[in-house]
Amino acid sequence: MAKVEIYSTGSCPYCVRARNLLERKGVPYIEYRVDLTPELRPEMEKRANGGNSVPQIFIDDRHIGGCDDMHALDSDGRLDPLLSN
Repeated sequence: MAKVEIYSTGSCPYCVRARNLLERKGVPYIEYRVDLTPELRPEMEKRANGGNSVPQIFIDDRHIGGCDDMHALDSDGRLDPLLSN
């Protein structure tokens, strides 16, 4: 299974939607809470090529974007192949 990482905050509805999608698929993920550990935000922005909103999602160190991007990949049938690596 692929390594999934998500930079998020506790109160962000898009973060909740992204986590819910991964949980429905039974995909384990590593979550970095930038609201609880703000020193992670510069790392997130660097990895996400300047992306500063949450969530920022990575699959096997590849930046896939945010919640809407991940849902679009799922709708197009392109998310599961990325997750099954």
